[in-house]
Amino acid sequence: MYHGAIIGPKLKESCGVCGGFSRGDNLPYLTCFALYALQHRGQESAGIAVGGGGEKKIWLKRGMGLVSEVFPTTDELKERRGNLTVGHVRYSYGEEGWHPENAQPLLLKYRHGELAIAHNGLLLNGPQLREELEEKGAIFQTGSDSELLAHLVARQGSPDLEESLAAVVPRLAGAFAFVLTDGKKVIGLRDRHGFRPLSLAALGNEGYFLASETCAFDTIRARFLRDVEPGEMVVLDQNGLRSRRIMPEEQPSLCIFEFIYFARPDSNIHGVNVHLARRELGRTLAREHPAAADMVTGVPDSSIAAASGYAEEAGLPYEMALVKNRYIGRTFIQPSQKLREEGVDLKLNAVRKIVEGKRVVIVDDSIVRGTTSLKLVRMVRRAGAREVHLRISSPPVIASCFYGIDTPTQEELIAHGRTPAEVAEMVGADSIGFLSHEGMISSIGLPGDRVCQACFTARYPVLNPAAGS
Repeated sequence: MYHGAIIGPKLKESCGVCGGFSRGDNLPYLTCFALYALQHRGQESAGIAVGGGGEKKIWLKRGMGLVSEVFPTTDELKERRGNLTVGHVRYSYGEEGWHPENAQPLLLKYRHGELAIAHNGLLLNGPQLREELEEKGAIFQTGSDSELLAHLVARQGSPDLEESLAAVVPRLAGAFAFVLTDGKKVIGLRDRHGFRPLSLAALGNEGYFLASETCAFDTIRARFLRDVEPGEMVVLDQNGLRSRRIMPEEQPSLCIFEFIYFARPDSNIHGVNVHLARRELGRTLAREHPAAADMVTGVPDSSIAAASGYAEEAGLPYEMALVKNRYIGRTFIQPSQKLREEGVDLKLNAVRKIVEGKRVVIVDDSIVRGTTSLKLVRMVRRAGAREVHLRISSPPVIASCFYGIDTPTQEELIAHGRTPAEVAEMVGADSIGFLSHEGMISSIGLPGDRVCQACFTARYPVLNPAAGS
């Protein structure tokens, strides 16, 4: 049985971004609705910046907590007449921590006006750029990479924001999707590898909107147009939409965890529907790792599609044996490890009448440190299950992420350096089965050389200078 240090149960996405331009008068509160759709990408803080519409200054409201806590009503947003917006929901990465000053969008003033910036991802050369700028006299107010971009733009000295960005963005290494505004236009930027998703939609005939996921477009009834290309800058203003490639596209490396866990199931990423991809992951998993069992259940919510696919392929009944308490709050950001561990029990409960005396297959999307798996196996056994078999709809996570996903060190990863049988013993399962790399790629339907699989392979598309690689 596993009694080692277990910290957070899941990998966490860094953020969700959105924003757009519209000739209509409802864009500020539409942006709020879009943030609701992106809430799963970050629950620590939320914010909206509004510009244009005859206003000389960019209006900003941001705060800690969920979108509903920062914007309990949309009344103040309906009063805003701005036709440019930038929105953000955030999950902090590493040392950024729970600091209100890092809530986004960031609003910064420089000699040519104002900039409101929202960012998803992590700059690998962020520490080096920060040190360089500090040596030249820059004063930083936050620990966010977004502020780095603002300082670089300000030091260009040009009143033309597009030209400044074209000059400085190629200096940024790593993963990023930026949405920003100067009160005159909204600009979307995506890194040259396309690690983080960013899509573009039309707001009828009134304008355009950018968002991390297409589910935000459905919420505000925008029409999806296309994904922003890696290395592309998209500009939205009163003249419409224009695009400019400011960096050459290098090896495409969209994070594969978007399909496995991060994205909402009703989103489409690079033409692939997330729900259908997850169901196929489950079907492939059933072919690769069948189990002599009586029933299949999934861990709510991200594993339900994979579990249903597993059950269909295996010819086993799918049961809702695990029930989620949707009102427990953001337990993963509690300050103590003990509270985080207790939070799994608070968030999920096993239905005794369903699992009692049964051989149960639990399908989960991934195992990181082993926290969730250990708790789930114990929970289902306490409810009377005769056997508990874990099936994971992704390969073993064996390496840390350098691109904005809050991953533990390799030593904290339960699958690093261990066989599946050893992992099963540590979490108390009768057996465990991980999806193969080949099965994962074939299920998602994108070429393997167009997605980042570094957390599964330890082969990184871009090397991390801080790690000496």
